[in-house]
Amino acid sequence: MTEKDEKASHQGSGHRARLRQRLSDTGGDGLLDHELIEYLLALAIPRRDTKALAKLLLHEFGGIGGLMAADWQAIARVPGMGETSVAAIKVVQATALRMLRNAVAERPVLGSWQALLDYLRADMAHLGVERVRVLHLNARNMLIRDENMGDGSIDQAAIYTREVIKRAMELGSASLILVHNHPSGDPSPSKQDIEITRQIIDAGKRLGIGVHDHIIIGASGHSSLRAQGLL
Repeated sequence: MTEKDEKASHQGSGHRARLRQRLSDTGGDGLLDHELIEYLLALAIPRRDTKALAKLLLHEFGGIGGLMAADWQAIARVPGMGETSVAAIKVVQATALRMLRNAVAERPVLGSWQALLDYLRADMAHLGVERVRVLHLNARNMLIRDENMGDGSIDQAAIYTREVIKRAMELGSASLILVHNHPSGDPSPSKQDIEITRQIIDAGKRLGIGVHDHIIIGASGHSSLRAQGLL
């Protein structure tokens, strides 16, 4: 190692020590977004200055939410990212989602609505394609299954009444919550969103399966069809 390399390594270790101390003293709020990612990457790439790479990742994916939601291959295509560094990002995402999902699964969903919204926004708000999922609840409104019904294009994913009701019958669901995201960021429901929701409600009524709500997730927030009086 040259004298120049040794000096850069010493400066890098000193910078990371300062980040670590701020994290210890103030928690995550003590670090800027790029500093959180920088320190995370430093754990995966210990001998490299990761500040520039962290800033590049946040720029490429539009922030921490977009970075965490990006798929493995997209992150790996960023120059400087290897399997270990991508894995570091994805394991943080998986851990956060597991914590949020457990908070939903442990209590009646209708009594922990904010926990549900937090989980759905963390998982879906920054997806680049539209995803449809159905939450199946039992008679006590406990979550029995959270199923991805499929991903679509950047602005459309198909949801079929017959498939939703058939699956509810297989699982013995007492009620459902429909969820999908709008990659545009605007969670306002479309006419098609309202129409398909009413079709599923009508089909479920015949079999004693209720539909509590249809939630639309976007980067700018969420919409509830029930709260808007559209059900």
